[in-house]
Amino acid sequence: MRTVSRIAVIPGDGIGPEVCAVALRVLDALGGEPFEYETFPWGSGHYLSSGRMMPAGALETLAEFDAILFGAVGSREVPDHITLWGLRLAIVQGFDQGVSLRPARLLPGVRGPLADRAPEEIDLVVVRENTEGEYSGIGGFTRRGLPGEIAVQTTVYSHDGIARTARYAFELARSRNARHLTSVTKSNASPHASVLWDEVVAEVAAGFPDVRWESLLVDAAAARLVLAPQEFDVIVASNLHGDILSDLTGALTGSLGMAPSANLSLDQMRPSMFEPVHGSAFDLVGRGVANPIGMVLSVALMLDDLGLHHSGDRVRHTVAAVCADGVLTPDVGGDSTTEQVADAIVAALEG
Repeated sequence: MRTVSRIAVIPGDGIGPEVCAVALRVLDALGGEPFEYETFPWGSGHYLSSGRMMPAGALETLAEFDAILFGAVGSREVPDHITLWGLRLAIVQGFDQGVSLRPARLLPGVRGPLADRAPEEIDLVVVRENTEGEYSGIGGFTRRGLPGEIAVQTTVYSHDGIARTARYAFELARSRNARHLTSVTKSNASPHASVLWDEVVAEVAAGFPDVRWESLLVDAAAARLVLAPQEFDVIVASNLHGDILSDLTGALTGSLGMAPSANLSLDQMRPSMFEPVHGSAFDLVGRGVANPIGMVLSVALMLDDLGLHHSGDRVRHTVAAVCADGVLTPDVGGDSTTEQVADAIVAALEG
């Protein structure tokens, strides 16, 4: 008898509920894979009614699940630092989801913003350190509301945090055909934190002699991603640099709506969380044109994490075939609705 995978679903804000609904349809269409879902109505609406983005004890509740599907967070009524730290980052930090995995692949049928680039030229993965750096949450204000007000935001890099991220990235690079890794840093301007990053990555690299690697400054990496994206395979970067670069790589695939991500608890003692890179996109809410592909590809990453690699590959191959057939939402040049894209994916999986 197959084990049931229990999935916590947090649709969140904006278009999050729309794309999460597609994700559940895709999982149901796989057939033969036993899943149980429980949906939690946490987010900005919960905050406006209760003063909290999620209730006390939420992490203890989520810890009982095998994985978390997350839609989006962000609201016009609630400041961004409250929505982010009160929900998404509370889960990432609370479950020590130390690596954010963000693949970026230009799919057949999708025309990206770079002229004459073929799908095989944009196929890379950003491995982002996910709990430290500028997102550590350490800092504060002084003289709040007075002349000379000061805010301090402390960047925190640890040897262990860098090392586990680098090891994951090198192992991933070793498993891919190119066996090439680029470490992104800013050590010319950050002579402490970024220098530690460079040193630790070099230490880890010594254990992977079969992987070619280089170190680039983040500004040079951004420029090269636009000019020569085919030169990248696996990028490993700090929390802030990885966040920014993965938005760029997502855009290179045609739209942030195409970009999936996984927040991984590497010791597998707590559930990992899977979400599209895009935000809540309130301008699209209720119009039926939100791109569900980033969410569906996040489902594929979740299936991989659950050990269901064949099903993950089925989802990826199906998405690529649907895109090649021209079933695309307006953000990537198509005229299909969210529901039409979902219908095409589900029909192909069930066929």
